[in-house]
Amino acid sequence: MPVINLLLLTMSILIAMAFLMLTERKILGYTQLRKGPNIVGPCGLLQPFADALKLFTKEPLKPSTSTTILYIVSPALALTIALLLWTPLPMPNPLINLNLGLLFILATSSLTVYSILWSGWASNSNYALIGTLRAVAQTISYEITLALILLSVLLMSGSFNLSTLITPQENSWLLLPSWPLALMWFISTLAETNRAPFDLTEGESELVSGFNTEYAAGPFALFFMAEYTNIILMNALTAMIFLGTTFNIHSPELHTTLFTIKTLLLTSLFLWIRQTYPRFRYDQLMHLLWKNFLPLTLALLMWHISMPITTSGIPPQT
Repeated sequence: MPVINLLLLTMSILIAMAFLMLTERKILGYTQLRKGPNIVGPCGLLQPFADALKLFTKEPLKPSTSTTILYIVSPALALTIALLLWTPLPMPNPLINLNLGLLFILATSSLTVYSILWSGWASNSNYALIGTLRAVAQTISYEITLALILLSVLLMSGSFNLSTLITPQENSWLLLPSWPLALMWFISTLAETNRAPFDLTEGESELVSGFNTEYAAGPFALFFMAEYTNIILMNALTAMIFLGTTFNIHSPELHTTLFTIKTLLLTSLFLWIRQTYPRFRYDQLMHLLWKNFLPLTLALLMWHISMPITTSGIPPQT
């Protein structure tokens, strides 16, 4: 049964990721007054599968001066880490019930930067190396903000277990009392997943394609799949932390449906931001974090630490 559950979870994530790609291309097409994919299958519904078939049947190219092992391993590592992050999420039951679920997600997501680092360095390309250096600095920087925001949320929930986030949100979403944290969390997830307007690792205007410049065919598809899988994961995590996704034992189907709707709305917001905002300059990206987000998150964290904890309505003794 664990193997079957793992396969079902993996297939569901991959199918959701494929149709997210199609949805993005459709939305971008209609906002630019064009159709988008509409040839393969009814209304273009089979376009993701046609793209996958084309990419995985093409001959993969490898630069003659590249480091072979790291060049080949990096795309597979990126997708493996993206799928591994889903195991502790309660939907409604987690695949692996971890007491430190949030800590596991935060620590494992930081490993994604190694796949980008290896791919850019092993490609032996200047464009890929510059994109890799940008990705490493960007990911490490914004993980600080994500960790501080999570710590503030954990002070309110009292546990690292994702299932216990239900308790502080029985009456209202955490989005309402902690909306500055939620806003900074959402913007930081945009930067963490390398999405517009923070897609500086793939800056086509100056870096050709960034860290994946030398990749083609199947390895390029693996990087693409990992990126969109991480987008869905981050939005699912946002829905659990700030939008009060509770799973009622008597009606798990209803709450799973609500959780899915919230995740889809947040993902649509990702797509809307991509088609609306231009790309940041790199100095603006770092200025936003180190001089705006970091001081504010530290101040809010200290405020949450200083709040007294009461039991049964009796204030603590000083």
